[in-house]
Amino acid sequence: MTLAIETRDLSKTYRLGFWMNKRVLALQNLTLSVEPGQVYGLLGPNGAGKSTTIKVLMNLVQATSGTARLFGHAPESKEARRNVGFLPENPAPYEYLTGEEFVRLAGQLVGLSGQELDQRVKEVLGAVGMSRTAGLQIRRYSKGMVQRIGLAQAIVGKPRLLILDEPTSGLDPVGRREIRDLILQERERGTTVLFCTHIIPDVEALCTRVAVLVNGKLAREGSVQELLTTQVPVVEISVEGMAAEAVRNLGHPLEQVQDLSNRLLVRAKDAHVQPLLKSVLDAGGRVTKLQPARFSLEDLFLQAMSEAKHGTVGGEISS
Repeated sequence: MTLAIETRDLSKTYRLGFWMNKRVLALQNLTLSVEPGQVYGLLGPNGAGKSTTIKVLMNLVQATSGTARLFGHAPESKEARRNVGFLPENPAPYEYLTGEEFVRLAGQLVGLSGQELDQRVKEVLGAVGMSRTAGLQIRRYSKGMVQRIGLAQAIVGKPRLLILDEPTSGLDPVGRREIRDLILQERERGTTVLFCTHIIPDVEALCTRVAVLVNGKLAREGSVQELLTTQVPVVEISVEGMAAEAVRNLGHPLEQVQDLSNRLLVRAKDAHVQPLLKSVLDAGGRVTKLQPARFSLEDLFLQAMSEAKHGTVGGEISS
């Protein structure tokens, strides 16, 4: 099976400064494999390398080393580019065109014409909720409307691969939900989607697999279920009648102790819960609640960030 996206040891170094003598590692040996039909999420903080990865795949910047392939073809090839629809993070369409004119132009550029073009433009404008405002010039659009019309041009040619950089940026909750539904419709059509976002609930709702980038390196990769179920189970315990310091001094390994004025919220790994409960009760404390703590992608993201912060992942190097 030919992979929709494949990168091998992909690296990108930018040269900065007046004398171009400062080098910043934006990507370091990134290896990814995205199968056809997947919705693949890229997570990471600002500067993690997400947009640089997308720019390399779109042939907007050249990698310093390593390789990238779209359906087996180099990103600069016609064979690769005719299969891709792209929505950049900050789309800037020509503002004196109307929304319909812009989408129609995009359709013509991918080879549509006649009744097929008319029908497809009508379909995608309706799909992104822009039918009523398609006759307005883009310069009169809000940020959210520009985002919607940008998505319309990305899908007008029915691409095999859809690359979306922050597609829900600037949208209200209703707009976010509509775009999520549209991405799911594209997945049902068999489209592969590379989805870059800061909004973690969208990733949990949409993505088949997820990669977490930190400082240009791959920190985590796998299906959402794999990433969450491989974590050591943690239990939340509500404790009353004891001070936080007293609980810490019981001598058991704890993940977190949070003082909520009238009670304590204690987190501990599952293996340590039974002896911890006995010690709390022996010390005169009361346990009012006990439940497993749900480990989310947000926790995973923060964990990866913390590990990178205390390690030597990525960053700036001198000339």
